Amino acid sequence: MLLWLGLVLSISTAFGQQRTRLNDDWEFVRQDLGGVWEAVRPVVAGNPESVPLWQKVTLPHCFNARDAVDPDVNYYQGPGWYRTQLTVQNPYANGRTLLHFEGAGQKTEVYIYTTKVGSHVGGYDEWTMDITQAVADFQKTEAYKTQFKGKIPLSIRSDNSRDLEMIPSDLSDFNVYGGIYRYLNLVYVPALSLERIAAKAEVDKAGKQGQLTIKATFFNPNQLAKAEINVRILDPKGKQVERYQAGVAVKAGEQELHAFRVKKPQLWSPDKPNLYTVQVTVKAGSDAYVQTEKVGFRHIEFVEKGPFMLNGKRLLLRGTHRHEDHAGVAAAMTEPMIRQEMRMMKEMGVNFIRLGHYQQSRIVLQLCDSLGITVWEEIPWCRGGLGGEVYQSQAKRMLTNMIEQHYNHPAVIIWGLGNENDWPGDFPEFDKEKIRTFMKELNALSHQLDASRYTAIRRCDFCKDIPDVYSPSIWAGWYRGIYTEYKEVTEKEFQGVKRFLHVEWGGDSHAGRHSENPDNALAKISRGQGADERSGDASLFGGSARVSKDGDWSESYLCNLVDWHLKEQETMPWLSGTAYWPFKDFSTPVRPDNPIPYMNQKGVIERDFTKKEAYYVFQSYWTTTPMAHIYGHSWPVRWGEAGEQKMVKVYSNCEQAELFVNGRSYGVKKRNSQDFPAAGLRWLVTFDNSRENTIKVVARQGKTVVQDEIQQRYQTDKWGKPAKLILEKTAEQNGLATVQVKLLDAHGVQCLDAVNWVSFSLSGDGQLLDDLGTSSGSRKVQVYNGRAVIRVKTNGGKSVVGVQSEGMATALLPL
Repeated sequence: MLLWLGLVLSISTAFGQQRTRLNDDWEFVRQDLGGVWEAVRPVVAGNPESVPLWQKVTLPHCFNARDAVDPDVNYYQGPGWYRTQLTVQNPYANGRTLLHFEGAGQKTEVYIYTTKVGSHVGGYDEWTMDITQAVADFQKTEAYKTQFKGKIPLSIRSDNSRDLEMIPSDLSDFNVYGGIYRYLNLVYVPALSLERIAAKAEVDKAGKQGQLTIKATFFNPNQLAKAEINVRILDPKGKQVERYQAGVAVKAGEQELHAFRVKKPQLWSPDKPNLYTVQVTVKAGSDAYVQTEKVGFRHIEFVEKGPFMLNGKRLLLRGTHRHEDHAGVAAAMTEPMIRQEMRMMKEMGVNFIRLGHYQQSRIVLQLCDSLGITVWEEIPWCRGGLGGEVYQSQAKRMLTNMIEQHYNHPAVIIWGLGNENDWPGDFPEFDKEKIRTFMKELNALSHQLDASRYTAIRRCDFCKDIPDVYSPSIWAGWYRGIYTEYKEVTEKEFQGVKRFLHVEWGGDSHAGRHSENPDNALAKISRGQGADERSGDASLFGGSARVSKDGDWSESYLCNLVDWHLKEQETMPWLSGTAYWPFKDFSTPVRPDNPIPYMNQKGVIERDFTKKEAYYVFQSYWTTTPMAHIYGHSWPVRWGEAGEQKMVKVYSNCEQAELFVNGRSYGVKKRNSQDFPAAGLRWLVTFDNSRENTIKVVARQGKTVVQDEIQQRYQTDKWGKPAKLILEKTAEQNGLATVQVKLLDAHGVQCLDAVNWVSFSLSGDGQLLDDLGTSSGSRKVQVYNGRAVIRVKTNGGKSVVGVQSEGMATALLPL
């Protein structure tokens, strides 16, 4: 029987050995079973010919780790099974044994031996399963003593099958992944513990007076009547500043433990993310349970028809977005991966993030707290319309869980109610009034659960009056319009709502593709047509002229687009903030024709953390630690006429910079953010076509000096139509070979503007490192400037790499 705790049982790091991540010793099969008996039968029956065949895996694990970006198949949506054997040794008399899921997609069933303990629907919220009774029952069986030799068989069925009565919609621009793709924990708690601590930290706008109200919900299956509680408050340096101790009557539901007055609290902000510690000890009999939470004191305000205020001062929200997705693992990102990603955001200058489009890992929220990144977190009501009672119940349940599970995080400033809810398709009926009614219900529920934070939605104009904050669709220079219209369009949208915040802007770029004339496509675009994304705009075929279809998808163009947006945002004092979409390239089932199939390529880093050039544009505007970056680190060959002057751009936050080409100084430039492009740090230079050109910048900020250097060839030879593929090994280290294909014309000249598709293959002992969703980790990919790269794990043997492209002879390379 499932004991549903309503919320996740909040579990702190204070438990030590009472909380264990179940990462190892798992087996997995990506298909359904005839029943749970098939998962345990091999042990009980001792049958070596048992089918199906299981593979060994570790958790977190996503069963779409590679097929999400396989260019030749639809990604798998269906059931998968996991199994392991647990050693259960609960140290508490009358204690409870729990499984704490940090997230599993999308429907999950849990079995102890052949007993179904319970189930959960929803791929992104946390949940807890009490397996105490099921374990005790199995321990009485003969199978426990003989076949399983004191171990507890645990089987879990995970299912991401398509289901119109579930959120998110399969029309969404991201994969609805399957698997136990966040951490799973085995937890022991005493007979009396806590389900949840709600710690409400409040401070006045002046920051002089704080109040910290501690409420708790007890987990009390044995119906104990009394307990001793001890509440300690520690300041950011770990010094105890408040304490409360008392006996309490244990009641059902949430009850207040104590309210503390905190004078002149150390405030939380992106620059100084000060965190207080709340430690609650619950003692009943000889057993004690300890839980800790981090909280922060900050005052937030979205000014009506104005900016965002933090602690009484304007803070321009400089944001981005995050999908839970990574090369080679899909949704199953480990804690070190998550930490690296969030630190890269902070190092880019981010102080705000929208977590799209679902509740994300507790690790993400903890890092936002400690790094100082404000958060908009939302439920996965995304596209498709509005389903029935089951659908709506899931949305309300997930909103409740998200708010209650992440309530204590000071980083959270907005609860998101939905995304692109004006997008029909999942149901025959698309009724705007019914969508409005349901949006009002979600808005009221959010305020009921948490009156201290704002609500928001993005892109549903017929609901824009319902939430506290609204973000329209503005894609100037990509899906509609040109990027120089950005400020004008944004001001118009700002006037139409009470509180405005612009999330989602930017454009796609194929990593490694660069252009000498990136803005050429803008000449085809009609001005004054708005900048909103409309039906069909994401398609690469048909419809009106737009950069998303008619542009070159170069990093060069994206840098110009980003550069213009950031310079304009500095001149908009009424602007609360923006969030670039997204930080990292991610997989999506609705974009099979993109240069990397099934990838949304709008990130400023690739799916494997490789930085694109646009990363440094953001850094040059948003950071203060001196930096300088010459555009073109992944651009080995430029082209043009002999003696022609070419622009070299440097992105830097320093006061001034001097450029050198082949040892010759081209002078010192001073930075001016309003001098587009590159804030005035651009030079016209003449390259030597007979040698590698060495380009160096020396930038100064006060007494601090930073430098950057790249090398580029300059090609003056003209080329015709691609006619030949040349395959070569460019590097090999530690058993990893890098292979590059070049496209040449009939005269052997590299075609530097070629965008042909190429397909890599491998025969032999090695392994092609493909299905990673990166420009150098895809076996089918569009070339970038007449070349493409793939890597091969040689395995110490012999292999032959092949590459094909329509209209040209296949090239082969023995390794």
